[in-house]
Amino acid sequence: MNTPVAPHAPLLRRYTAWSLDAAAIGVLVVAVLHRHLCEALRTCDRAVEALTQAMAASMQQMVDQAAPPLVALQAWIHDPALQVAVTALTMAVSALVLPAMAVFALLALLWFGLFEGSRWQATPGKRVLDLQVVDDDGARPGFVRAVLRNAAGLLSWLSLNLGHLLAARAPRHQALHDRIAGTRVVHTGTAPMPLAARLWLWLQPAACFGLLALLMRYLDQRVASALAQTLGV
Repeated sequence: MNTPVAPHAPLLRRYTAWSLDAAAIGVLVVAVLHRHLCEALRTCDRAVEALTQAMAASMQQMVDQAAPPLVALQAWIHDPALQVAVTALTMAVSALVLPAMAVFALLALLWFGLFEGSRWQATPGKRVLDLQVVDDDGARPGFVRAVLRNAAGLLSWLSLNLGHLLAARAPRHQALHDRIAGTRVVHTGTAPMPLAARLWLWLQPAACFGLLALLMRYLDQRVASALAQTLGV
C-alpha cells in the first residue's frame, strides 16, 4: 500500500508561518545588536536634525532672494550643505540597517536550516500551522538540503519575491528555492488556519501603517523645529 501524500501548503499559510518565524528572529537580532541599534538610531536622529536644519536654512535663503521655484530647486540640488547632510543621513541609515540585515540573514539560515533539517522538519512557525518541509520523495530533507533550500531563498528575494510567488502555482506549489533544493512544503493537518494566525496577518498591515504614521510625525516635528529655529520663532 502506498503512503498517502500530504497536500501542498497554500501560499498564504506558508507566508503566515514565515512571518511568525521572522518575528522571532527579529527579536533575536534586537537582543544581539541592542547597543549598536540604539547608537545607530541616535546617529540617525542627529543626521535627520542636521538635514532638516540645512533644508530650512536653504529655504529661508531662497525666500529672502525671492528665487523662482525652478531656480530654488536647482539651488537645492547643488547646495553643498545639503549634499553633506544627505550623505551623512545615508551613511547613518546604512549603519543602522545593513548590520541588522546581515545578522538577520545569518540567524535565519541557522534557524530554518536547523529546524527544517530536524526530525520535526519544520520551524516553530510551520509547526503552529501544521506545515512540514519534505524532499521530492516525501522524506525528511536533512540539514544540508534544508540549509541549501534557505540559502537559495536569497534568489527568491532578489527576484523581488517572484521566486516566492511561484509557490502559488499548481500542481506542486514550489517556490524557486524549493525547486533548486528539491523540496516542497506540505500541509500535514486538516484544520483551517487558526484565528490567532488570521489576526496576526491583519496585525501586520496595521503595524506597518502605524510605524509609517509615527515616522511621518517624527519628520514633521523635525522640520517644524528646524524652521522655527531658522525663523527665530
